[in-house]
Amino acid sequence: MPESPLVCLIDDDPALRHSLSFLLDMAGFRTACFSGGEPFLHAPEFASCQCAIADIRMPGMSGIDLLRQARSMRPALPVIMITGHADVPLAVEAMKAGAVDFIEKPFDDDRLIGSIRSSLEGRVARDEHQKPRDIMERLEALSDREHEVLLSLVRGNPNKVVAYELGISARTVEIHRAHVMAKMNARNLADLVRMALAAGCLDQAGP
Repeated sequence: MPESPLVCLIDDDPALRHSLSFLLDMAGFRTACFSGGEPFLHAPEFASCQCAIADIRMPGMSGIDLLRQARSMRPALPVIMITGHADVPLAVEAMKAGAVDFIEKPFDDDRLIGSIRSSLEGRVARDEHQKPRDIMERLEALSDREHEVLLSLVRGNPNKVVAYELGISARTVEIHRAHVMAKMNARNLADLVRMALAAGCLDQAGP
């Protein structure tokens, strides 16, 4: 019988490490937990890790730095980033740096497990509805204003900043954002960012 895949959890919160470890053990994975990036990179488990899950914000080595160093040492290692809502700009940066997915807290258990399984199967964490051709068709259906809102959102801007940039009210931004999410068939902001990345919109969005 083949050995279960090893998933490494890197987070400075021991309670989160414990709960995630329990969840993944129940889902059939082996887990190894680390309190930070440095211990993980120097651990024997790093060489046999098949998927890493790391918090973006940690004391010492940040999740972004961990991602970059891990991929420089093992370019094919899939890394999933966990982020708070306010960390969306960092999550976009992480995806540009090669993260296979980012999941906002509080996250759905099935969403996380599905992302891990996609990563282990060698697929970018996206569904069939996120094929590049389908994404481009949806982008073409956006109005000019909706496209502007999309570009600002994938830079990680909250609605108030989007409103200031575009000279419209925050309420109007909420309406455009809802239209963008519906037209793009995005379940959440992470979904939208993944599609924007596949379509090259993050290059248009700038830093």
